[in-house]
Amino acid sequence: MRNVLSSINWCSILVSFIAYFLLGARWYRRLFPQLYKVSLGKADQTLDNQGALYIVGPGLCVLATVIASAILFYALDIRFYPQALVFSGLLGIGFLVANTTNIAINSNIPRPFLYSSITSGYHLVGMTLTSLILVAMR
Repeated sequence: MRNVLSSINWCSILVSFIAYFLLGARWYRRLFPQLYKVSLGKADQTLDNQGALYIVGPGLCVLATVIASAILFYALDIRFYPQALVFSGLLGIGFLVANTTNIAINSNIPRPFLYSSITSGYHLVGMTLTSLILVAMR
């Protein structure tokens, strides 16, 4: 494990984090704001998501995802773009989509599959960006 941590290009983690984090801002505020509100049952409301919790919280989650992905990426010795795409698909679908859908299926989210589609799409694109950046900067 120490060999993996010492071989990681930490600048690639920073670039991946920034790309994934900014994707989230664009995804939820520009591309799908109305559909996201519909998925939450708040189509006619203004979401109260302007505080620090709604910026710092997702940022820390994205950072954890990017670091964990980079550790696995280097441990698996992924060096080529096709491998990166398989990796992002495996982690994206196997962990991020599955977990997002599991969270969405509860009585507090009125449109769970719409919510899961929007949020899972974000994570699949974010994971793909992360994987491609990790290969490019390796």
